[in-house]
Amino acid sequence: MNGTKVLISGASIAGPALAGWLARNGYDVTVVEKATDVRPGGQAVDFKGRTHRRVLERMGIIDDVYAAQTAKTDWRIVDEHDRVKAVVPGEFLGGDVEILRGDLARILYRRSAEGAEYVFDDEIVGMRESAHGIDVEFACRPAERFDLVVGADGVHSAVRRIAFGEESAFVEPLGWYYAVANASASSAGLLTRLPDGRAVAYGYNVPGRLAVLGGQKAPSLFVFRAERPDYDRRDTDSQRRFLESQYKGVGWRVPEMLQASRDSSDFYLDALARTKMTAFTKGRVALVGDAGYANTLGGFGTGLALVGAYVLAGELVAAQGDHASAFAAYDERMARLTKVARSGNAGPFLAPPTRARIRMRDWTFANRSMMRTMMWMTDKFATDDAIPEYSLV
Repeated sequence: MNGTKVLISGASIAGPALAGWLARNGYDVTVVEKATDVRPGGQAVDFKGRTHRRVLERMGIIDDVYAAQTAKTDWRIVDEHDRVKAVVPGEFLGGDVEILRGDLARILYRRSAEGAEYVFDDEIVGMRESAHGIDVEFACRPAERFDLVVGADGVHSAVRRIAFGEESAFVEPLGWYYAVANASASSAGLLTRLPDGRAVAYGYNVPGRLAVLGGQKAPSLFVFRAERPDYDRRDTDSQRRFLESQYKGVGWRVPEMLQASRDSSDFYLDALARTKMTAFTKGRVALVGDAGYANTLGGFGTGLALVGAYVLAGELVAAQGDHASAFAAYDERMARLTKVARSGNAGPFLAPPTRARIRMRDWTFANRSMMRTMMWMTDKFATDDAIPEYSLV
């Protein structure tokens, strides 16, 4: 429906993907993002299976994604003397194609910026819905009325909180936490690239703790178990203190990595969590990506975000302005497609809670038969579900 005003909150992955689809199909689209620009850096994300590939092809970005892809990165799990205990292959970790989150965000932004208006350094602080639309209040710019609002603002979605209710009703913390820093510790003495061009990262475990150094998945990655989130989500210094308190006394290269994280310009810490939603719309509001279907480090989020944006745009265009009908169809399709994100917890696999569990995880990847089984499981869970061939331009 030409002229329908849509406000999208979030300019990372799901938001620009949806903005591109809607703007190209006649919608008046505004994207609001609280950051001052498209965020660079971040860990690598990946795509796997026929459905992901089909959506990338329909979007017209598959060549750009492959041009910017990272090398396959094998994780070598080592002891404190750098002796290899197991190898987790890049095919298990990285899907069919892997790309840095910031590079993908920039590709999606370029695809959508000509047709959509982007407003950075602002955010939604209030919404009031009526029969005529949604009146939206912003932190900085004047209030404005839109026909539809889409929350593509991550697992801590402000749109979800305002429209649906408090986060605790929809998001389940999993008891593990992770941190990513863009400045890695010195890797002197560690091989970081194989002769065939594959990248190598090195992981070290103690019970309930993982530290990964090098590679392109994340230059420095920490995954750990903690009883409670003793930090302020909006205060980076408190997040760094929380991380360091959890790794106090851990050896290997962890002290160097912690020192590097203090100087990192791109530091991020959060809980591993998954959403508990099977309906992603309410009134004139819809959720896309992690705002509706998150499972942190579960390996499904980025692909589901692009699939969700494609399905929502397709249903809106097919419904020719009947957003209630489009939202109902979107809910029905995505409840099935997001089932894989509503179960599982990557924490116990990455940072097993006991030494026995660490040994069992390492044995799984050292045993060829078990390795084949694990690879089969990753293929089985790949998103190969049928999705409609929408009439989108």
